[in-house]
Amino acid sequence: MQASEQQLQAWMTGGLDGDAASHAALLHALVPLLRAFFGRRLPGAHADVDDLIQETLLAVHEKRATYDRGRPFTAWLYAVARYRLIDHCRRRRASVSAEGLDEILAMEGFEEMTSAHMDVERLLAGLSPKQAQAIRDTHLTGLSVAEAARNAALSESDIKVSVHRGLKALAARIRGGKRPS
Repeated sequence: MQASEQQLQAWMTGGLDGDAASHAALLHALVPLLRAFFGRRLPGAHADVDDLIQETLLAVHEKRATYDRGRPFTAWLYAVARYRLIDHCRRRRASVSAEGLDEILAMEGFEEMTSAHMDVERLLAGLSPKQAQAIRDTHLTGLSVAEAARNAALSESDIKVSVHRGLKALAARIRGGKRPS
């Protein structure tokens, strides 16, 4: 049986408060979630999936102090897992499709991730296509500036400027200010 968001969050906060049993229960409960997450993205690569599960569990343990207790645990977990996957793909120079992530998360019971993704896309829709793509590539997909520049057939400087201006515009919009020109 899959643990609920509330149970995972309770185990995480218990572990942060020094309860070793809660921390162990959390790590044990994460294995099937991570197996499904990585398995869908690396079909047939069982050894890689097992390695990524171990790397992610280790990262959850090592980075647990960065978890914000006021936010959903699974959002934090899947961000950690996503970065492990990106690192893995970079090491192997492989690519993995992120298409269908919303449906997968919704099926696994984490609809809040879907709405957060929609909110980000709504915000990015208010930017120029160049700025939005530069932010998607470097901040959401995890590409380096050089990789994003190659994909967009732009200079690295252009990508950096687009990201900077786009993030500045988003920050202004979120604060309720006007979009800088």
